[in-house]
Amino acid sequence: MQPHPIHDPLMLAAPPVIEAPSLAEALRRDWGLDGALRPLGGERDRNFRLDRADAPPLLVKLAHPDENPAITGFQTAALLHLEGTAPDVPLPRMLRARDGTTERAHPAADGRACLLRVLTYLPGRPVAPPVPARALGDLTARLDAALAGFSHPADRRRLLWDIREAPSLRELLPDVADLGLRALAEAALDRFEDGPAAVLAALPMQVIHNDLNPHNVLADEGGSLAGIIDFGDMVRAPLLQEVATACAYLVQPGEAPLAGPAAFLAGYRAVLPLPGDQIALLPALIATRMAVTVLISHWRARRQPENAPYILRNMPGARAGLESLSRGADARAFGG
Repeated sequence: MQPHPIHDPLMLAAPPVIEAPSLAEALRRDWGLDGALRPLGGERDRNFRLDRADAPPLLVKLAHPDENPAITGFQTAALLHLEGTAPDVPLPRMLRARDGTTERAHPAADGRACLLRVLTYLPGRPVAPPVPARALGDLTARLDAALAGFSHPADRRRLLWDIREAPSLRELLPDVADLGLRALAEAALDRFEDGPAAVLAALPMQVIHNDLNPHNVLADEGGSLAGIIDFGDMVRAPLLQEVATACAYLVQPGEAPLAGPAAFLAGYRAVLPLPGDQIALLPALIATRMAVTVLISHWRARRQPENAPYILRNMPGARAGLESLSRGADARAFGG
């Protein structure tokens, strides 16, 4: 049995320190690439943008030294699979090194080895309100359809950011100092365990992205969707979990909190069907994902204060969403 991921030291690990000159030399030697490296954000991986003089920029990713190589391999294999099954979906694409491989071991400043990968860098900015929810539903369903036949030995890993793990996160409630927010999260967990958890566990599964938050969805200057990034939280799970996870970031305060999720669902179901009895679970699952976000983010932020702004970036939306859903929004908003 896999250990609970809350006890994995990697969950609280800071990104590795990478010396730019040695990284630049590795890129030049193994990929034939030159350019200026610009640091990017990341929870535990170290990421850079490689700006080149006469070519589009690239994304350079170095996995944390403690990351299981099978997990990095899972992500790489999925992206390679999607090259063939989703050529029209805007995603990062792997760049092969000169010898045709996609990964290299590269030393961090402390000497430990990180897995180095190079991908295309998608243009655009994180999608901002108003999110084109129906278009996002369509794009998500196309991605899921392209992942339907994919499998990997690591796709059944235990992951904190998996809605199905929510009941095991109760021990994190004390990390939420705001008692009102803590109560909202606890109520969402109670509701999940009162039925939806068992139903979700019994549904068919496939590999899903599992993290379509606004920072992982890009839009162009006109607001149209330009890509999906960050495949680090992929897992084998029900499609309903993919929908609930994405919808958790589309809930808006006001009289119609589920208007965005309803539009997303309409776009998704136009590509992939979801039965009506599953749709009835969505409000509870959306609230559960928000509770997961609240609990994990506060737990990590208290232990990594230097990275707290990045870790807590989704908190305002999660709180507003939980407050809106606590006032009685239900599945009738989805139209059956």
